[in-house]
Amino acid sequence: MKTEDILWGIAPIGWRNDDIPEIGAENTLQHLLSDIVVAGFQGTEVGGFFPEAKILNKELELRNLKIAGQWFSSFIIRDGIEKVEQDFHQYCKFLQEVRADVAVVSEQTYSVQGTDKNVFDEKPYFTDEEWDVLCSGLNRLGEISGEYGLNLVYHHHMGTGVQTLSEIDRLMENTNPNVVHLLYDTGHIYVSDGDYMTLLHKHINRIRHVHFKDARREIMEKCRKEGKSFQQSFLMGMFTVPGDGCVDFTEVYQTLLEYNYTGWIVVEAEQDPSVAHPLEYALMARKYINEKLNPLVKR
Repeated sequence: MKTEDILWGIAPIGWRNDDIPEIGAENTLQHLLSDIVVAGFQGTEVGGFFPEAKILNKELELRNLKIAGQWFSSFIIRDGIEKVEQDFHQYCKFLQEVRADVAVVSEQTYSVQGTDKNVFDEKPYFTDEEWDVLCSGLNRLGEISGEYGLNLVYHHHMGTGVQTLSEIDRLMENTNPNVVHLLYDTGHIYVSDGDYMTLLHKHINRIRHVHFKDARREIMEKCRKEGKSFQQSFLMGMFTVPGDGCVDFTEVYQTLLEYNYTGWIVVEAEQDPSVAHPLEYALMARKYINEKLNPLVKR
């Protein structure tokens, strides 16, 4: 394993939040990208406020940064694959133009992540028929993303129908491993199941993209006890960057190295930038990576 086999990125969500646009609205694209350079990361994912490909590419090239991928909210169960395909083609075309590597897909039918519902107890569940529709639809989207040179990586997520290990198992078992891959997110699986290593070991061969998200246990338990929504939870500070919470990323990173993972590891932490200064937390994450994770790589 060589250090260049892994690309380190940091998500724009620490600067601006797509779900709550007013949060961090003062942070421009140029500000965000320049902070990423200062913090020593190689790239980022596309945020909802990012401009058209031509403008974005110029800003990236000026700073020698890369794009890893972008979130895509699929509604395969609600709308049918034919309708979703149309939007997905446009999405993939944009990612191809900005030379991204992955298409990050998350099924949002019945999702409560953008509502005021209790994210811990009111997550949705799919019927057997809906599972069949979802898996066949994802296979189709995976074929399409491949046409654009992109790997489709499925993002398991709190408040959705694919959140727990058993649900991820079902998705992996019923989709084509050649075209549907997995985004492994430490924070989401930890908050959901209280365990992040089982998923990593079980589906390491399907993982093509990684999010390093940490969690603050005390705040998480407080949010769970009070029945908070997803947005309320992250505004209270449930999530943070690696090294500031309770996830042991040395164990995670060592496992990724042992399995010869290659690709992006993107630091991601939904936080209010007026409370958690974006550059400060980006530098905190970089310090943790440099001091705790990089020494694990055999030279």
